[in-house]
Amino acid sequence: MAEGKLSPMQKAVIQFLQNLRERNASPNTILAYGKDLAEFVKYIGPIERPDQLDHVRIRGFLSHLYERGLGKTSVARHLAAVRSLYKWLAREGKVKQNPAALVSTPKLAKKLPRVPTIEEVNNVLDGELPETAAFVERDKMILELLYGCGLRNSELIGINLDDIHWSNETILVRGKGRKERMVPLGDTAAEAIREYLSKRKELLASRKKTTPALLVNLRGQRLTTRSVGRIVKHIAVSKGLSPDVHPHTLRHAFGTHLLEEGADLRAIQEMLGHERLSTTQRYTQLSMKHVVEVYDKTHPRAK
Repeated sequence: MAEGKLSPMQKAVIQFLQNLRERNASPNTILAYGKDLAEFVKYIGPIERPDQLDHVRIRGFLSHLYERGLGKTSVARHLAAVRSLYKWLAREGKVKQNPAALVSTPKLAKKLPRVPTIEEVNNVLDGELPETAAFVERDKMILELLYGCGLRNSELIGINLDDIHWSNETILVRGKGRKERMVPLGDTAAEAIREYLSKRKELLASRKKTTPALLVNLRGQRLTTRSVGRIVKHIAVSKGLSPDVHPHTLRHAFGTHLLEEGADLRAIQEMLGHERLSTTQRYTQLSMKHVVEVYDKTHPRAK
């Protein structure tokens, strides 16, 4: 559609998404916001300007989503996209207030995802991978890095060979908003990388390819987050874990198990790359084991 034929709201959405790109927002975030805001623009119609909308109309949009059968999580995500759009419009001086701020977020059930135990994770990492694994050395390394370094899926696939600092046993990781951090590289993860690198070299030579990417597929191209998700789920299920296991489960297990073993919360925050400590507190699951240990060590009547 030509620029001149776009409605004011469509233009505003395009400019907002471009601003997100300029701020190095996650491609997944931009894609999700784009889809949700396209539905919003379609609902409100082509004649609306950003400053003509009120909170009643936005509530109507949420009701429309419920009528379509969307769950509370999806509706909350759509509302978050609209809020972000109007927050940006307000900063740009295109609207005086954010009407979406007056709309309550759907109440979501506060359920912590089940985290595999230390024993369950060790069973996956220490045992043989399934015979159907496409690239055994690579897939084992994927598991070691997700759990051993607490990486996000997007951070994992973004690692280049030069990001591995062997001399000080760390990896340079690019997190959300392109923020960089150094994470420790444990012995087992380092060993998995070394075993994989020789196979990676053979693969790229056979494909006559070169790439800075650490993780490659069988065609010699950088691996995608979707592929990593499939690999992790396939291996987890073959080892008897829940089909709900995905790469973020291992990141969650990383933080939870560190906490269980007595690691400092701020150290975990640094390794996970959380901007706020409150995020780490919600993210890590206080196990009963940890609670009892803290009680035994600190309460006067427990000594």
